[in-house]
Amino acid sequence: MKRAVFAGGMLALGAASAARAQSTMPVVRVAMPPIDAASQVYYAQEKGFFKKVGLTVQILPINEGASVAAAVAGGTADIGQANLSSLCAAFLRGLPFVAIAGANLYDSRTHQSELVIGVNSTIRSAKDLNGKTIAVGGLKNVQEVGFNKWMDTSGGNWTSTHIVEIPFSATAEAIVTGRIDAAMMAEPELGAALASKKVKILATPFDSIGKQWVLGTWFTTQAYAKAHPDVIKAYAQAMVMAANWANHNQTESGKILEAVTGIPVGPAASRLTFADGLEARDMQPLIDASAKYGSLKNSFPASQLLVTGS
Repeated sequence: MKRAVFAGGMLALGAASAARAQSTMPVVRVAMPPIDAASQVYYAQEKGFFKKVGLTVQILPINEGASVAAAVAGGTADIGQANLSSLCAAFLRGLPFVAIAGANLYDSRTHQSELVIGVNSTIRSAKDLNGKTIAVGGLKNVQEVGFNKWMDTSGGNWTSTHIVEIPFSATAEAIVTGRIDAAMMAEPELGAALASKKVKILATPFDSIGKQWVLGTWFTTQAYAKAHPDVIKAYAQAMVMAANWANHNQTESGKILEAVTGIPVGPAASRLTFADGLEARDMQPLIDASAKYGSLKNSFPASQLLVTGS
């Protein structure tokens, strides 16, 4: 389903206006981690989508999400990419960030994240995990939120579990050795662990949040958005173009991602889905769940994260 980048809809930029904008718009510095979830920017550059909307973009790969946020807040980058949970936490701390375009999207059909157990485990249900030790890739992040909500809505007691942080790359071995009873895992490590026959899938906890919702966003500061509305509209349009292209050309996008980041992307690799826009209704499920299950101090209307008047 097509979504407008702004709730009120985004006006298309014609070729003539793009040409005029290119001569007046500043160079846009975009900070992002060099990963699949932020790879729209590479596709937009490679396929000429930025040029089509009249933008000149300088890509600034930064490994840590906190460093991306610091770059945008400090003015060394104009736009950044972050997962929605982190952006919401920064917003509630008073940082003046606004979301301007969608990045990766959770789609239940893609099975990008799963709850796994050992192949010989006798665990069969959420109730069986009461009092058990569960690993997530990061404490208080979307993995933990998804697990807690699934436990709560599937007959388990999420407050009884012991949540520990273990890198996805070490999760399967931790299950095999008995250090943990179950774990949330995401691609690409998930696929490798399943192929090794060390773990099996118990459930898809993210489905308890919703069948489709925004995981990642592109953001900037309120001041930059106010000072450069044409840049924001053009960038959002380029991200929609990149999302639509990547979602339908995963083999070619994989080759681009591998070339620019060095991340191996084989023909059988499970690829994520990009949001073809950004609406408050697609952001709200994660915000509400994060507030209820301990990742955010409180919920708030997702519309507050969008550009004023969008």
